[in-house]
Amino acid sequence: MPEMLKIASVPALAAEAGLVHGFEQRLGTDRWEARDEGRRRVAAALAASGTLLVLRQVHGVALHEAPWQGRPEGDVALARTPGWLLGIETADCLPVLLVDPRRRAVAAAHAGWRGTAAGVTRRAVQALLETGSSSADLIAALGPSIGRCCYEVGEEVRDAFGPAGAAFFRPGARGRPHLDLRAANERQLREAGLRAERVHHVADCTRCRPELYHSYRRDGPDAGRMLSYVGWSLG
Repeated sequence: MPEMLKIASVPALAAEAGLVHGFEQRLGTDRWEARDEGRRRVAAALAASGTLLVLRQVHGVALHEAPWQGRPEGDVALARTPGWLLGIETADCLPVLLVDPRRRAVAAAHAGWRGTAAGVTRRAVQALLETGSSSADLIAALGPSIGRCCYEVGEEVRDAFGPAGAAFFRPGARGRPHLDLRAANERQLREAGLRAERVHHVADCTRCRPELYHSYRRDGPDAGRMLSYVGWSLG
């Protein structure tokens, strides 16, 4: 990986020949970084492998299949051809990468609490299944996100998940619920048919690790963003 990127990865995806993936980490300590600059840096580092495509994320479940022009609104991306690399921007939300090594197809999802409550990760799996993948073949990687330790939310969030989501909430020190975003999305993967041993994690809490990650909860509206990516290389 070029030195201009600092990334975390999961061994199960790194072992797949021709697959490019990573969860970007901070290069420095500045709180703020122009988001266009970050996207250009990642795109340049990956240029030999293919073209980076990034959606304008809106905390929903709308899906786009590569290639596309510009930055359409959506939170689920699908690519079935080598050379299209899918990017997800986060600063506390959960990036979810899905890989079908047999068909050389990938999907990616941006999972904040709204998208998670609406089933965004389930939608990403469905997109692959609808195009011919088998859940038994899929490998998932869930990247860094705000952890249950820090994700204090309001009652409206608990209400959005309904009774079936009760297991993802714990009382916090201030009496407000804390959401386990990672566990909620892992359940969606398991319910969609992925085997437990094929779901992998970079389980750092973004709010707890300022030396590695940007965090909206920690740094506010001007926080930078990390870019996670996945795709099959042209080479």
